[in-house]
Amino acid sequence: MLVGRKKEIALLHSVLQDDRSHFVAVYGRRRVGKTFLIRESFGYRFTFQHAGLSEGGMKEQLFAFTSSLKDAGYVMSRKPKNWLEAFEGLKSLIRQSNEKRKVIFIDELSWMDTQKSDLMMALENFWNSFASARKDIILIVCTSATSWMLSKVIHNKGGLYNRLTEQIPLQTFTLKECEEYVQAAGLVMNRNQILQYYMIFGGVPYYWGFLKKGLSLSQNIDNTLFAKNAPLKEEFKYLYASVFKKPDIYVMIIETLGLKKAGITREELIEASGIANSGDLTAKLEELESCGFIRKYYAFGMKKKNAVYQLIDCFTLFHFKFLKDTPTDEHFWSNQLNTPVVNTWMGLAFERVCMEHVNQIKIKLGISGVLTEVNSWYCKSDPDKGIFGSQIDLLITRKDQVINLCEIKYSGSEYTVTEKVNRSIQNKIHDFLLLTGTKYAIHPTLITTYGLVDNSYADNIQSVITLDDLFVTA
Repeated sequence: MLVGRKKEIALLHSVLQDDRSHFVAVYGRRRVGKTFLIRESFGYRFTFQHAGLSEGGMKEQLFAFTSSLKDAGYVMSRKPKNWLEAFEGLKSLIRQSNEKRKVIFIDELSWMDTQKSDLMMALENFWNSFASARKDIILIVCTSATSWMLSKVIHNKGGLYNRLTEQIPLQTFTLKECEEYVQAAGLVMNRNQILQYYMIFGGVPYYWGFLKKGLSLSQNIDNTLFAKNAPLKEEFKYLYASVFKKPDIYVMIIETLGLKKAGITREELIEASGIANSGDLTAKLEELESCGFIRKYYAFGMKKKNAVYQLIDCFTLFHFKFLKDTPTDEHFWSNQLNTPVVNTWMGLAFERVCMEHVNQIKIKLGISGVLTEVNSWYCKSDPDKGIFGSQIDLLITRKDQVINLCEIKYSGSEYTVTEKVNRSIQNKIHDFLLLTGTKYAIHPTLITTYGLVDNSYADNIQSVITLDDLFVTA
């Protein structure tokens, strides 16, 4: 069941209808649906398809590749000693094919790039000296190792430089796309239930496939994560190991970032984790960011060197909060509903979901076409200077000289701005104006699930964004 992906499908179909050869790179985090998209778009019809092995050296990878050639109808006369010879077999398969368009799909290409192999040289030779000289080949390479794809293929500085004809960075689903999936699957869920499932699993399509008809949301979560043989009980172990060859250091970074909701600077990360300050750390942070596990942002008014790194992957954060200690209660989630710990988690998780739907927020504000910057901002308390101390998770700084200072509140019903909440918002505005000296107008903006109770403090809120607003198509 292929939901959404309209632009990606249209692009792949246009490639199929064209009269020249194409070299397409598809990449994105694990479980996002890359392979499924490609197979569905081409009707599961390929001249050749192969998936790299998650384990194994060059010998095993070559054996698997030649086996795929055999499955496609070509048997090599002798075992290839290297990738150059293996790709000669692929060329022979293509030459004997009678298909009008030869679609070559190589999945998990990064796994095939073992130490000291000549894979990239062979791929370069295959495209530059053979495929690009024809008009009938569609070469699609795919991987979950986003950073590998960026460095080895997309930003290749050698023979593959600027050779890609198309690239598809496949993103996770938005709330709207998850709703479309739920409806297509015949499931009955309201938008708040879709939001709650999104808080745990994000918009990763694979995880949404575990929802079963006839079960409540809490029953589905228990069956998927907490039951004795729950299919995703051990998911965290494989989440990073499938993307990074040596995942331990990445997990250490992730665990350290997970200790602070708003994120930490590089210097704070080094101090808290004990990881050496080096170019290798920079590379690993870039890799985690490119895979969508963390985000890098700059606090409003801060210099670019003071970047903050924040863990944003929904499932990882849920794992640290509820799964790391391996609960033995098979009905853990059902029994934890409406407890303080879950309610607090929901508030924080809702903030992350809103951060992923800034485009939808901008549409509601009527500024989808306005140039903006998205920031966070914080300051410590300093009574001597009249500073209260503030943490603002979402600032939308607009070219029209307005800043939307967003207060994000998850609520089971309409939200009430109490005297305490109003004072907190005013204190944040005070601190922000005092310390930044900005001349922009500050618009207090409330993002909540069901809207705002009309009382004497409600008039101080300039704009209100509800859960329904987050479900629009951006």
